[in-house]
Amino acid sequence: MLDDIGKIKKIDSKDMAGSIMFLKDQVKSAWEGSKTLQIPESYKSVQNIVVAGMGGSALGPHIVRSVYDIPVPFQIVNEYSLPSFVNENTLVIVSSYSGTTEETLSALQDAIRKKAKIVGIGSGGKLIADLNERGLPFYQFDTKYNPSGNPRLGLGFSIAGVLGILSNLNLVQVTNGQIEEVIYLINKLNSQFDVKTVTRDNVAKQKAEEMLGKIFIVVAGPFLAGNAHAFANQINESAKVFGGYFLLSELDHHLLEGITYPDSLKNVVKFFNFESDLYEERIKTRMQIGNELLDKYGLSHTDYKVKAAKKDLAAFEALTFSSWTSFYMGISNEADPSLIPNVDFFKDQLAKSS
Repeated sequence: MLDDIGKIKKIDSKDMAGSIMFLKDQVKSAWEGSKTLQIPESYKSVQNIVVAGMGGSALGPHIVRSVYDIPVPFQIVNEYSLPSFVNENTLVIVSSYSGTTEETLSALQDAIRKKAKIVGIGSGGKLIADLNERGLPFYQFDTKYNPSGNPRLGLGFSIAGVLGILSNLNLVQVTNGQIEEVIYLINKLNSQFDVKTVTRDNVAKQKAEEMLGKIFIVVAGPFLAGNAHAFANQINESAKVFGGYFLLSELDHHLLEGITYPDSLKNVVKFFNFESDLYEERIKTRMQIGNELLDKYGLSHTDYKVKAAKKDLAAFEALTFSSWTSFYMGISNEADPSLIPNVDFFKDQLAKSS
């Protein structure tokens, strides 16, 4: 079925495949747009960073935090309020794809009360309106490169947008050349993973078929932690599959005992490893021993070997792979990967209760 382009287009009603193809364009436009943002000079003296965002709007910052060398503490908040340490020395990045996320709008008001240094990222909505009214800096992106409209498919905006802001403030060292390398790699990977590439030559399609019918557990080492989080989110929303993620080496200190019972785990759970030669040797060893334990208990596992030789490129490789794989899982389940009826129902009910 994954080689039937007509059927894929019929199921994919909002062109999620197009959004995945546009990741490179999201990165390019967000990098160029956020780099030219006028940010007060005083922002360069911040002592810590907090990003406030929910769901897909927080996935990009998770990848940034995992991959890039940032010299001050960097925390991501998925709540209505900010930590007590936030003050005038804190950079608060409020991120909402739609600009209407209630938790993020609440966090913005908290940041204002705490006199933090605030920057926003979004496509519009009340978030951008409030920032504009107060004269606070923001990067507003054009959603044309995300035809599906799903925030989890707009991660190029949030990743490159945050990088551009931090680069402006000398809080991360990223060059135009590095961004060009990322764009080139994404374009190359899209030709390997897109719908026109048949299953026998397409690792993303192969993995999607292999992982059907299971509860899905993503495992990754430290610098791919953000990618593990993003993949788990995509599995839930795009594939409509129950799953989550665990990170090495923390999982070795508790999860390994949790694979013992119930015995039926072997019938319903599948582990997925993001492998990379860039991991520390001890992380590689831990992954190997963990796989041996899974084999001992009859639990199935699979992997994707990230081939890129630089951490930033590896993160974008993993993201491109996971976006396509979760998309194909949804198609294989004959579920429109663009639609999120349960989340939409929940939001509607929540709005009625306010």
